Amino acid sequence: MNLRRLKYFVKIVDIGSLTQAAEVLHIAQPALSQQVATLENELDQQLLIRTKRGVTPTEAGKILYSHARTILRQCEQAQTAVINAGQALAGQVSIGLAPGTAASSLTMPLLQTVREQFPDVLVYLHENSGASLNEKVMNGQLDMAVLYDRSPVAGITSIPLMKEELYLVGASTCPGQTIDLTAVAEMNLFLPRDYSAVRKRVDEAFSLRRLSARIIGEIESIATLTAAVSSGMGATVLPESAARALVSSTNAWMARITSPTLNLPLSLNISATQPMSPSALAVKNILLSLLNNSVNEDRELMLVS
Repeated sequence: MNLRRLKYFVKIVDIGSLTQAAEVLHIAQPALSQQVATLENELDQQLLIRTKRGVTPTEAGKILYSHARTILRQCEQAQTAVINAGQALAGQVSIGLAPGTAASSLTMPLLQTVREQFPDVLVYLHENSGASLNEKVMNGQLDMAVLYDRSPVAGITSIPLMKEELYLVGASTCPGQTIDLTAVAEMNLFLPRDYSAVRKRVDEAFSLRRLSARIIGEIESIATLTAAVSSGMGATVLPESAARALVSSTNAWMARITSPTLNLPLSLNISATQPMSPSALAVKNILLSLLNNSVNEDRELMLVS
């Protein structure tokens, strides 16, 4: 194997078409097909399935794709590190954010701080579900991700940040500062899909109490969820930071769920196998500092109130 063939293979899988990949790579399609054939011969495995609609990777191809992305990313990081030796940090740093996390409110301070300290570093922010973010961290598409994570994930190193309690958020009659889980089960709810950490925690709590959630809609987008809750058709369950953000922008209320109280651990996840670039390490330290300051400020406000 060589790096050029791996680069070709990754591009083919990303695009899903030999013809289009050849155009992007500025190489004749027969020559590109020959490179794939050589790679398959070297590994003694079929890597791609060719159909009229394009190409898809075989199981062996999926394994190679994951390793190839890691190898190419490490080579790129090595080249950048050597070129920038003794110079100011530069390059792109990619960060994943699960919707509704406490880190969402820190995006602007993060961008501003990075801009001030490392003007040649470009921060890329990607919002998606927690499971998707972990996968992207493992295959090298993201340098790090902030998400609610309750169980260890192979290939991921999790840095615990804080725990957030879950709140019921609605716009109809306010039940008070707290609400029993039994009462929550009697309300119409808008919740995320079942792969969400919030949804898993809610489903688990209902199951343990032998309750059933009355779900009238599954919504991932915070903007859409805000509109749905504001309509008064139903309530939702959110971590405290997301609940406060929604309440501050609408006429909604928030009530802490009790009997039992529910919480989720927020973590910063990085790859357990891939080294971070100097730029990524610098941005990670800034993000951790901002999160730490935010947590301390929240604690001081709680003591004052």
